[in-house]
Amino acid sequence: MPAYAAGMDIEIVGRMLSNLPEDDDHPYRTGPWRPQNTEWRADDLEVEGELPADLDGVYLRNTENPVHPAIGRYHPFDGDGMIHMVGFKDGRAFYRNKFVRTDGLLAEQQEGGPLWAGLAERPDKAKRPGWGARRMLKDASSTDVVVHNGFAVSSHFECGDAYRMDPLTLDPRGKAPWTPERGTSAHPKIDEHTGELMFFNYSVDEPFLNYGVVDASDTLVHYVPIDLPGPRIPHDMAFTDNYAILNDCPLYWEPALMSKGVYAPAFHPELPTRLGVIPRRGAPEQIRWFEADPTYVLHWVNAYEDGDEIVLDGFFQDDPQPSVAPDATYYERISRFLSLDGMQTYLHRWRLNLVTGLVKEERLSETITEFGMINGLHGGRPHRYAYAATGVPGRFLFNGLVKHDVVTGAEERFSLPEGVYCSETAMAPRVGGTGEDDGYLVTFTIDMVEDRSQALVFDAARVMDGPIARVTLPERISSGTHSTWAPGSALPGWDAA
Repeated sequence: MPAYAAGMDIEIVGRMLSNLPEDDDHPYRTGPWRPQNTEWRADDLEVEGELPADLDGVYLRNTENPVHPAIGRYHPFDGDGMIHMVGFKDGRAFYRNKFVRTDGLLAEQQEGGPLWAGLAERPDKAKRPGWGARRMLKDASSTDVVVHNGFAVSSHFECGDAYRMDPLTLDPRGKAPWTPERGTSAHPKIDEHTGELMFFNYSVDEPFLNYGVVDASDTLVHYVPIDLPGPRIPHDMAFTDNYAILNDCPLYWEPALMSKGVYAPAFHPELPTRLGVIPRRGAPEQIRWFEADPTYVLHWVNAYEDGDEIVLDGFFQDDPQPSVAPDATYYERISRFLSLDGMQTYLHRWRLNLVTGLVKEERLSETITEFGMINGLHGGRPHRYAYAATGVPGRFLFNGLVKHDVVTGAEERFSLPEGVYCSETAMAPRVGGTGEDDGYLVTFTIDMVEDRSQALVFDAARVMDGPIARVTLPERISSGTHSTWAPGSALPGWDAA
């Protein structure tokens, strides 16, 4: 544990029983992916530099944090969800982290071992019926986190319940009452101007895709099936003021293998990428499909309306199914779908013409980046800046960030030292700010050199200058997946925090 200054208030509030092997050699359960089993409450954290008084709110990040070994082969997306939160108020910082108390985690804690097969295992190895698109996975709720209606909401990439937590204490608040029977995928979208939440789910059973809207009062007000030619594996969606954008990418589970219980994604370059545009509360028959160059898009950045066109930015994969040597290890085989350099991910723009039905495409950058974030107030509206991660070759690890200017094409880069990794970086608008990049960037680090983790704060307008403040956390945390920012004004109880 790092040394702390006098006056700091740090307490262990919980531990989760773990039985992972002591001699573990899995690259996504060791090193920067070493799991934690301690939950912390830490106030008045040590700060290097100075935290701005107009940085006001919380940064939350989800983490795959396995408590038990796999039944057979562990995939990094199998880990149990853990939410990390750092709050900024009046120039001070506080930290909390807690496991998401999913039904699956609690059942495995009671059992003392794994009950569900993971992503890289046959579903029939599961010891109990499960959740999600395949109906046999554990709903780990370990992929994404957003804040809606005053709750932090976590979700799982292959669909499951939406689990709610208090965004300040991270105490569990049960499942979102609007979660449909088929659950929700990761990446529900929040319109910060209307308070609406848009989501989708997918399945191996018809209907293969559903789309829904939850209003600002937490009520499911719209939920419709979307016709697809077969099971697909979409990961993200986008929205504009008037539309939601769904997708049917030509990377999906091979049907012949699915019939044998094997879920192996295969890329079909002979098929187009299909982008579905539906009014935000539209009927199934109102969706329009636009055909684009074949690829797989893991994450979209944003979308907005521009006259007769919808402008859609995301990360085009030049190689959605990277090749691997015949004698490659299991670790090498799974890493090919995780490393940015393996998939060759580039910031890309699609223009969907609502009059002609045609699509125009252009590459916005020649730099390999992914996990792009924007100022949330520009969600569904025109944006200029995207803040994205650079990756460690061959690994699912981030080693820096790039500020993309999609108007001029300019890029600002900040690279971390060797052995130090960061998280998906959220943009925190400055209280009272007006410009799109008038605010701060926040990320967590995993420092293998100093054996510590920090929350870094950047001036969003001057990324290359490096962090203006560093906040040291009680423990070196694990690497993770997605993050979000919520301003204090959106959090119940913030005034008393």
